[in-house]
Amino acid sequence: MTRDPGEASAHMPVKIHQLTTPLRTAWRHGTLWPWCLAATAAVCGYAVSTVFHPGYFSSDSNYQLWQALGDQPVSDWHPAVLTLVWRGLLRTTGDLSAMADLQIAVFWGSLWLLARLVWKKTASRPLSLAMLSVGLAPHIMNFTGVVWKDVHLAYALLAACAIAFTARELPEGRTKTRWALFALGVLFIVYAGMVRKNGFPAVVPVFALLVLALWPAPGRRRWLAATGVLAAVTVAGSLGVNAIAHPLQTRVYAVIPVDDLVHVLTPAQVGDAAEQAGGSADFRDRMVTAAIRCQKRNIPSDAYLQCYPYHRPFDVMELSRNADVLVRMWSRQMPRHWQGYAEYRTRVFTKLLFQDNQAFRNGSSVNRSAQLHPMAAKEPPNKALRSALRNYVTGFVRDLPMLFQGWFWLAVALVLVLRRRWPGPYSRELRLLGASSLVYVLAYLPTAPESNYRYVYWPALSGTVALVLIASAYAARRRTAAKTTVPAPGRATAPEPAPAGVPA
Repeated sequence: MTRDPGEASAHMPVKIHQLTTPLRTAWRHGTLWPWCLAATAAVCGYAVSTVFHPGYFSSDSNYQLWQALGDQPVSDWHPAVLTLVWRGLLRTTGDLSAMADLQIAVFWGSLWLLARLVWKKTASRPLSLAMLSVGLAPHIMNFTGVVWKDVHLAYALLAACAIAFTARELPEGRTKTRWALFALGVLFIVYAGMVRKNGFPAVVPVFALLVLALWPAPGRRRWLAATGVLAAVTVAGSLGVNAIAHPLQTRVYAVIPVDDLVHVLTPAQVGDAAEQAGGSADFRDRMVTAAIRCQKRNIPSDAYLQCYPYHRPFDVMELSRNADVLVRMWSRQMPRHWQGYAEYRTRVFTKLLFQDNQAFRNGSSVNRSAQLHPMAAKEPPNKALRSALRNYVTGFVRDLPMLFQGWFWLAVALVLVLRRRWPGPYSRELRLLGASSLVYVLAYLPTAPESNYRYVYWPALSGTVALVLIASAYAARRRTAAKTTVPAPGRATAPEPAPAGVPA
């Protein structure tokens, strides 16, 4: 007996309806939306990775690529931990783009966690998409695929914040889960502190954010235990990096005294200070030459790399040989010339805040004296995509320059810290985010080597995320107020009760 074709076709819509009903129900209830956000984040991350493939290199990252491949000895002039991670990726995958792909994956994964939380708190698809759109903002996307320690600091801290916000939503109990998330967050925080030598001020508020998110009212013992774990992981990480890489100790901190001495003292005073500190005649002549060159060329900072007549090719150990003399020179001369020192540091810091420098990083540009590694030279970035990205970023630099200037993000950080209460559930977290950005920017007051947007990249990223969280909280509050004040159609509102003591 054969089935009537019309009967079979009649059953088809019923089967399709039965198959799509769970999907439509999940869409209406919102359980499907976090996966849609995950798919969107994956697509955006892949697109960004394609634009930056195989990663944009600066002089710093090119120098570390030589070390990661074993073509040059590892030094602590740049973070050895980044070199070791890159070396591991290269040996595992053999792909030059592995490092850029890793940092892009961490970044977009963190944004997805934050977007998922926005959706959970507001039930608003546009607001959750707004959090994902942070990754496409011109002042954030410009460095997403640049292998830079500043980018690694920012993304590691953002990952720690995303873990903290996620852990905050855990139900009571779940002790093992809390400690597991704490350990993961600590790993990102320790990496951030190791990958950027001056990143410690930014790390402390993020660590407090992580602890307070996991345990809203931690006692003294909890703080001591958490701090002990952080210290232990930091010490173990530092010892492990030194044991594996054996980095050359370059004492790169000495570039700061060079800047101060050359720009605060006259050339004659620099020579006298070098003699009094026990410097050699060769070192004294080089410091005097550096002071003269900076004055003639009107170079306001970065004197060691721009003015100091170091040997060619560049020797990272040359500075370390005179680091003790430079420290003695600085400690003796700066207190005597404190006014000139304050004026110089104020000038450099204000330039960092108000001059948008290097808002876009070319894909393969290095210093004249450096050579791009052959592995990177064989696989240059796509010129058409690089040009499109440059047009996108530089267009916003022209139309909204504040996005690429330190003063704006310093102001955002100040507002986040000074306001006592923010709408929504993340008031304390917003203040800690602002504190992290604030102390990180202020730490550059005595140490800024030059004006460069990458030095305020973490404040720009954290400030943008904080602004989206604040906008989401305001929008959710307005939506809630509208639902409670607007009566349903055809239904009268009940009269408000009269205040106590007043007759109705």
